Amino acid sequence: MAKGYFGTDGIRGQANRHPMTPEIAMKAGMAAGIALRRGSHRHRVVIGKDTRLSGYMLESAMVAGFTSVGMDVFQLGPMPTPAVAMLTRSLRADLGVMISASHNPFEDNGIKLFDADGYKLSNETEAQIEQLIEADLTEFLAESPALGRAKRIEGVHARYIEFAKRTLPREMKLEGLRIVIDCANGAAYKVAPDALWELGAEVVPLGVEPNGLNINKECGSTSTDALCNKVREVRADIGIALDGDADRVIVVDEKGEIVDGDQLMAVVAQSWHEDGRLAAPGIVATVMSNLGLERFLDSLGLGLVRTAVGDRHVLETMRDRGYNLGGEQSGHIILSDYATTGDGLVAALQLLAVVARSGRPVSEACHRFEPLPQILRNVRFREGRPLESSLVQRAIEGGRERLGQSGRLVIRPSGTEPVIRVMAEGEDTRLVNSVVGDIIEALERETA
Repeated sequence: MAKGYFGTDGIRGQANRHPMTPEIAMKAGMAAGIALRRGSHRHRVVIGKDTRLSGYMLESAMVAGFTSVGMDVFQLGPMPTPAVAMLTRSLRADLGVMISASHNPFEDNGIKLFDADGYKLSNETEAQIEQLIEADLTEFLAESPALGRAKRIEGVHARYIEFAKRTLPREMKLEGLRIVIDCANGAAYKVAPDALWELGAEVVPLGVEPNGLNINKECGSTSTDALCNKVREVRADIGIALDGDADRVIVVDEKGEIVDGDQLMAVVAQSWHEDGRLAAPGIVATVMSNLGLERFLDSLGLGLVRTAVGDRHVLETMRDRGYNLGGEQSGHIILSDYATTGDGLVAALQLLAVVARSGRPVSEACHRFEPLPQILRNVRFREGRPLESSLVQRAIEGGRERLGQSGRLVIRPSGTEPVIRVMAEGEDTRLVNSVVGDIIEALERETA
């Protein structure tokens, strides 16, 4: 029986603890290689990683797994997640692997898998891999002459930089813009500053000295204080923060104020709508996106399709319904004309194109709507299903009635930790706080 290794975004956990051990990584490589190879050609896989210390251990284990079942391995070294997805397609690989725990601290790590087209795997394929991890794979071991080879691929940074630059109009330059870029001491610490510099910007880099232990530590998209301070200090036009694997982005305006993913989607949506570039009349976002975004899009004659939390759900809906723009408030922006997953650098470039074309400061160009007051609080629990208790259900129903049509209430268990997230938004801040407080109190009584 499979043990459910895959979570909401691949396999993830504390490094060198189950399931993020060399043994499981090797078996995952063997299983994925068996499940995803197609045809009789020489099979190949590309492996990228971020800058975590444990990346060396897990990469070596996965290389052993893949080569043992006859797959050639192309090792990319530290590269953004979207670069791995792009290079999987470009190098005609059977699958791609990103070793990263995204925005988590260095103690964690993870394994993200992409199919030959650069998309994250389906639930069915993940279930097949899980079953293979638990099985005896001896019969799939390659004969000695058919073992795979492994080699480092040169020039991948330049390939990704050129790919990112080509998402802009040929004549577009960023000359005259002073940009602070925080790479979270992560996977984009080389490519992101270089791409911006090659486009003509004056670049002030932060988080570009990884040591294996400092990824996402007081830097990057989940810790923006340093970026905000640096933008004000050097009087930059804009600050850009990526996370550890560079698939999400948060922006800071020239005043040092945060511009979140909802505002970024609003900027790109309006720009693409005016240019006739939206494939469908609207965008896709999650239940966490602010109601202000939905109202803004409605004023443009555009719709907002909401999904469950997770960029995977956003992308699936985009593909099913023909949308080419979607994302999350946290900064996962998916531009499917260019990429098969969130790409922090490409999303930032699209935003910079709007700023450069408008001639206005970021605080004006990237503030498209007033967000409604939104409160998010978490309650940790040890066991059981506290959301199913009658006490909690009464509090939730009461909260929905009090908010009525002027607000929203979203309660959901986290997909990565034993936490229940309670989010409410509405036009009355005191009412929103009161509703959240009542639900939190009920949950705490059930989890005490």
